[in-house]
Amino acid sequence: MVRTAASARARRSARRLGLARSVRLFRSFLTEQTDPEGFYGLIADDAVDLVGEHVDLAGRTVADFGGGPGFYSQAFRKAGARTVLVDADLDEIRLHGRRTPGSVVGLAEQAPLADASVDLAFSSNLLEHVPDLGAVADQIVRVVRPGGIAVLSYTIWLGPWGGHETSPWHLLGGHRAARRYERKHGRPPKNVYGRSMYPASVRDGLRWLRRRPDLEVLDLRPRYLPRWTAFLLRVPGVRELVTWNLWIVVRRRPSVDPR
Repeated sequence: MVRTAASARARRSARRLGLARSVRLFRSFLTEQTDPEGFYGLIADDAVDLVGEHVDLAGRTVADFGGGPGFYSQAFRKAGARTVLVDADLDEIRLHGRRTPGSVVGLAEQAPLADASVDLAFSSNLLEHVPDLGAVADQIVRVVRPGGIAVLSYTIWLGPWGGHETSPWHLLGGHRAARRYERKHGRPPKNVYGRSMYPASVRDGLRWLRRRPDLEVLDLRPRYLPRWTAFLLRVPGVRELVTWNLWIVVRRRPSVDPR
């Protein structure tokens, strides 16, 4: 049997996206507080590797929505892209003593970017912090040129990390988990249920995709799990519990009107 270069790349990709990768990523979550530079750098590099399967990033223009201190923008620039970072919170942009070049303060739903102005729009762990996931996803895709790519990744509420710092008590209710956190730590959580954190679901993302015929789905699966677990997204209920983080990669079709 002749082994082509393409098949060799596919085998290497399968190995990278297998169980060992998942174990490495989940172990890294234990170091988020003690080594944020290492943790976020690893997660960002992994995300850019996944994006690189769909587009050559060299020379591309990337809009990084909700990128905070810029770990993802940095990883995209290492891959040869140009970046603009949009985040609603100046303190987040300056977090860890960093401020990424080309960063601006702004809401994703009111991003100061023109229609069809970038090659790639990227959003990681932003959509669970907005009250209308679909509307914000529409605005992120708005800035992508026809033929360009959008990557949307967000934490699922019913997963083990759905309540962020209030997890796993969020599974008993977001407000109850917030009250428990405040009693234990003497301060309210950073992510406040109903104000800055919402119960985002896999169903929300799939519903949004169904009403966007102008988008071609390139990848759709649990972000941190092996690729073969994509079939779980077809199982209602179960997908909400085990997906953890939904990874969506779409290409904007050049000639389909979303309306």
